[in-house]
Order: sequence, then structure tokens, then C-alpha cells
Amino acid sequence: MTERGSKVVIGCDHAGRTLAAALEMFLKSQKYKTARVGDWASEKVDYPAPAQALARHVVAHDCFGVLVCGSGVGVSMAANRIVGARAALVSEPLSAELARAHNDANIICLGERLTGRSMAEACVKVFLETAFEGGRHDARVQMIDNNTE
Repeated sequence: MTERGSKVVIGCDHAGRTLAAALEMFLKSQKYKTARVGDWASEKVDYPAPAQALARHVVAHDCFGVLVCGSGVGVSMAANRIVGARAALVSEPLSAELARAHNDANIICLGERLTGRSMAEACVKVFLETAFEGGRHDARVQMIDNNTE
């Protein structure tokens, strides 16, 4: 478990529902508490709504989030519009590790159409197990959070 605890919030649009459900099961098998955000039942779900709802939850409750859509691009863009959210689109474990270690990412974004289940599980595992390094990275994260140049 990480400094943010054992709760992980999961959200998706209709194109990411299968992978999101698989990742929810994976997280539960790893002893994480999970919560769903957004509409998981409708035939069509536009990605900005669940992405922004999840980002608001992550910021308000200081926990981690997992977002899935078809490519991962839409949910990452939408989530990053919320102040305090640092959503990282990843496709393999190294980018997941660096997103945490260097950028203090609090949301991992994946594309169901682009990332297989085992690779997605590996990404999420590394993401949640990696601590933020701080140090020289602190000022950069503060610049992101403060929207300064």
C-alpha cells in the first residue's frame, strides 16, 4: 500500500468498462478497497463525466484513481482539467512508475483498445506501489498544481 492508503476509485466510459471491471477484480485480489465512480450501466457514457467525477473524488479524498476509456486519451485530458488531479496516460509499467515517482500522478489512465489486461494489471500494480520521490520533482509538481510557468 502507498502513502495514500488502500482505497482506489475506478471510473470508465462505455469503451473502457470491460477492462475497468477486470482491474477492479484485480485490485480486490491485491487487498485494495475499491469504489466505482460514474455510470457503469448505460449503453453509452461520454468520458468527460466519469473522468471529472473521479478526479474530483481523488482530489477531495486524497486517494488514487484508475480511469479507462477506449484509448485512455479522453479520460486523461478530462481528468486533468480538475485542479489537483494529475492523471497520467500509461501503456506499460515504466511509464506508470515514472508518473508516480517523478510527477506524483494520482490517477492512472489506460486504453482498453490499446492495453491488454495483464499489461494493464502490471501498470496499475507498479503505479500503486511506487512512491513519489519528491526532492527536485517537488517544485515541478507545485508548478503543475499552481498552473504557473
